[in-house]
Amino acid sequence: MKTTGVIRKIDGLGRIVIPMEIRNKLNISENDPLEIHVEGSTISVKKYEPDCTFCGSSKNVVEYKGKIVCEKCLGELKKM
Repeated sequence: MKTTGVIRKIDGLGRIVIPMEIRNKLNISENDPLEIHVEGSTISVKKYEPDCTFCGSSKNVVEYKGKIVCEKCLGELKKM
């Protein structure tokens, strides 16, 4: 993990501000969903990208009947 040198304090509601420069670099906009992961004493935050229900891929996914499905799996389902 690369350090940015940016230090932020948590406010009374447990929030931190992600600096605009970092949000712009990672293409994170207001109301974008973020995933929070904890490993040991490390907290990591990343932009949420939905995965295919069947194969786990996050490339070229669409919602189909309430499920996230990649184009490849959707093509296989159409053949059935």
